[in-house]
Amino acid sequence: MPSFRLRLTSVFKGFTRCIGIAALGTGLALGSMGQQAAANEKYAAFVIDANNGKVLFNRYADDKRYPASLTKMMTLYMMFEALETGRAKLSTPMKVSAFAASRPPTKLGVRAGSTLSVEEAIYGLITRSANDASAVIAEYLGGSEARFAEMMTAKARGLGMSRTTFRNPHGLPNPGQSTTARDMATLGISLREHFPQYYKYFSASSFNFRGQTIRGHNRLLGRIAGVDGIKTGYINASGYNLVSSVSTGNKRLVAVVMGGRTGATRDAHMAELIKEYLPQATTRKSGPLIASWTPGGKGAAPSAGRRTVAALPDRVPVPTMRAASIDARVASAYGSNAAGAVNQAIAAPASRPAIGQDALRNALNQRAPAQRLTVPTANALAPETVAPSPAARRPSLPTAPIPRASIPNAPRPPAAIPSASLDARPTGSVAQSSGWMVQIASTPAKSTAIAMLNEARQQTGNVLANAQALTEVVSSGPETLYRARFAGFSTQAEADDACTALRSRSFACYSVAN
Repeated sequence: MPSFRLRLTSVFKGFTRCIGIAALGTGLALGSMGQQAAANEKYAAFVIDANNGKVLFNRYADDKRYPASLTKMMTLYMMFEALETGRAKLSTPMKVSAFAASRPPTKLGVRAGSTLSVEEAIYGLITRSANDASAVIAEYLGGSEARFAEMMTAKARGLGMSRTTFRNPHGLPNPGQSTTARDMATLGISLREHFPQYYKYFSASSFNFRGQTIRGHNRLLGRIAGVDGIKTGYINASGYNLVSSVSTGNKRLVAVVMGGRTGATRDAHMAELIKEYLPQATTRKSGPLIASWTPGGKGAAPSAGRRTVAALPDRVPVPTMRAASIDARVASAYGSNAAGAVNQAIAAPASRPAIGQDALRNALNQRAPAQRLTVPTANALAPETVAPSPAARRPSLPTAPIPRASIPNAPRPPAAIPSASLDARPTGSVAQSSGWMVQIASTPAKSTAIAMLNEARQQTGNVLANAQALTEVVSSGPETLYRARFAGFSTQAEADDACTALRSRSFACYSVAN
């Protein structure tokens, strides 16, 4: 099994000794300095209760990010819609153009002039994340990638994805293609609610394509109980992205992680988010969170198995659709039933918790304030002292560059990603060592700390060949953290040299006397 490869961005010299950093496994820093000076600007995460729309976790969920192959979720939404309206069948052959066949990997490798069935394309997008199959769908439904991207963006607006713009159907690099973690969660919920008969495809871990077994990229399927999809994504500019749907018992979550430094760190972070927030999810379903899908968006009556969100009163006008307003976004999401939903919200007692459409309205109306991660799932440099007070958590750092909330203009290629198993070396207390040591992270999971030590040793070669990898248990308020450290350096100069090598490989590091 690939190791959980966890890395942090480098920390400015002069700050690392005096300021602790809390970070996520994707490399995000959440400490007092980390959010501004050492944050992974690609990172975002969002967890929502898919039964009632309650936001359970939010980190930069409204900041723009590159979707990468999460784009294919909307391509599949459009394909499912075509199946539902009769524009296509699963067996329908779609022509493969020279343009589609020339799309870069990953791909099925279909030849120009051949055909690809709708079902083959669906499986191709979900398992291999096939770019050629995405282009085939785009040309079949829209005539061209550009036209289909316009259709995708229009559909996104109709679903309430106000911060998403598509330029292509596959997610290959394009500076104009952007989304947010919240919008991707909205799309994930929409796919399940609107097309339950096709949603089962997202649980496929492999499929047979013309004699070739193609295995999927979603490593959480079959490993995390209840995970039934949805989609992975990666380009250099985005980092490793993942949207996961969880359904266990009567509880349902949709979670998004964007900007992971590796696929393993992204998966580890997602697994810990699910573990932390699934117990908080409700078992009571309040009805669809996104408007029931109807052919062509014409407002036809829902099928017998589909619940109506709210009945439209006879004498209440439908709200005016204004793209910039929150009401318009909810109206767009809930179609002609929006007015009834608004009346129900007004009539409801103020003390009643918001659920269903009201919860979605609240989630869309405001960004969740930045909050302290109560169960951090990632690596970080733990402070040597107690955690700072909330007032001191965001100090002014005039000398440190503030990472942009928007998408960076130019992608930065990641470091090499070797495959390795978890470090089997025993870990112990720092009290067993003397001299100097270096610390690269602190995490609530001991296994994660060990994995980081393993990766650091592999990435830096001889520098850490004779160092002792160890973990140290430390309490930080109500949390228990495991510091990831290397010991055995005779002098501070040796420890500093090790930190220099670690920082060159994008690890955070500081030296400390034992």
